[in-house]
Amino acid sequence: MGSATTVSDIAQAGFAVQDGERPFVLRDTGTGEGGTLASDMLRPNMLVRRHAEGTDVFPISHPDRPKAVFRFAKAWHHFRILIKDKEQTEQIVAVVDALPWRKLAEEASAFLATERGRAIFQAEPYLPDFLDDHAALRRTPKGSFAHAYCDFMEREGLSAAGMVEATSARDKDQRKFGDGVAWYIDRLRDFHDLVHIMTGYGRDLLGEQCVLAFTYHQRPCPGNLFLAWAGNVMMRTKMRTKAPIVRALLEARRNGKQCPRIVEQPIQELFAMPLDTVREMFNVPEPHWYRKVHEVLRADGIDAYAFMAKQAG
Repeated sequence: MGSATTVSDIAQAGFAVQDGERPFVLRDTGTGEGGTLASDMLRPNMLVRRHAEGTDVFPISHPDRPKAVFRFAKAWHHFRILIKDKEQTEQIVAVVDALPWRKLAEEASAFLATERGRAIFQAEPYLPDFLDDHAALRRTPKGSFAHAYCDFMEREGLSAAGMVEATSARDKDQRKFGDGVAWYIDRLRDFHDLVHIMTGYGRDLLGEQCVLAFTYHQRPCPGNLFLAWAGNVMMRTKMRTKAPIVRALLEARRNGKQCPRIVEQPIQELFAMPLDTVREMFNVPEPHWYRKVHEVLRADGIDAYAFMAKQAG
């Protein structure tokens, strides 16, 4: 719709009015474009985000959003790219997208319909800017989740913006719905590295598998389990070791069952807390069998972190 659209039009439609890719902005001008947002004009399927320039209104779930479907051939294509170069972490997202969480839109909508969901939607509109401001994050106390995050990302040469860029390039031809579900999906993209830090799993092949197995109960899509078990089978085929690789993966999945959904938590508040406190809050124990695998591999003279590089070579 054009710029002449009024607040009443939004209320009658029951979802956000789009002007190109931008949500309709409500301004307290009283004339022309926009107008005053009255509480009785909002419907349960609408979201509001207030900011310095006005108020944006979004649908929780756009009525044109399609249902998720499985694309097995596409998942296999991206998995083959990933096993050649584990640094292409956007391939993980591609596999997960090809074997999706079928009820994602319903679960995201249910969360955003709650008072807590709406509050987090207002407070944390876009996580990458927050996550990549390491100077600000390091002003939190030593031992905080924020410090652990900065240490991890700087050591691994990663950034939240880098993941956004990689996935945006892949999704450039896909329709943008600009709804609350899209916000929720973005947070699922952003929280992968947070899981590494919260759980203690590294970026070696087994560590990535364990993160995906743990994440299955955070984002229950078959893509997570496919990546985890396919990688685990490859490790057991390529490595001649008695390391308890399967036990580590089963432990990760078991630990994930008892952890509340991280994507539905106030990340900015968690980052200010001690990491040990956050782990206790979310019932995340020490990854015993993952540590045991590394002990056995070191005794066998195998560098777990170099394994993928060797396969790619």
